[in-house]
This record gives sequence, C-alpha cells and structure tokens, in this order.
Amino acid sequence: MKRLLIALAGALGLRALLRRRHHEPVTEAPVDELREKLAAAKAEDAPPEPATVDERRADVHDRARRAIDDLGGDA
Repeated sequence: MKRLLIALAGALGLRALLRRRHHEPVTEAPVDELREKLAAAKAEDAPPEPATVDERRADVHDRARRAIDDLGGDA
C-alpha cells in the first residue's frame, strides 16, 4: 500500500513539474504605461490634504466619527 501511495505522489509531482515547464513565459507589461495609469488613478482619488495640523486632526476625527456612525456604535 505504501508503494502505491509513493508512486501516486511521484506521478502527481512529475505531472506538476511537466505542466509548469510547458507554460509559455509571461510577457512583461509596459512598465511606463502602468506607472502613468497608477499616477492618474492616485491623482483622481486623492482628497486634498489639509494644510495645518489642526485641520488634519479635525479631518481625522470627522472620519472616525463617520466610521463609528456607519458601524452603529451607540455604546
């Protein structure tokens, strides 16, 4: 029984190895084009940064309060 399991495991391993070797290599995507798309997406989604520490603090507190309200935190 052990020999059968060992042979089966070996056959599956060999099959996996052969399948890996027959795949075509992955083509590289144009890096510059992807970087431009990422920069454009970040520019569209980025909210304007508050200028002062107090404005940033107030913004963080507002977002936290909204998150708590969304979660239904009536505690």
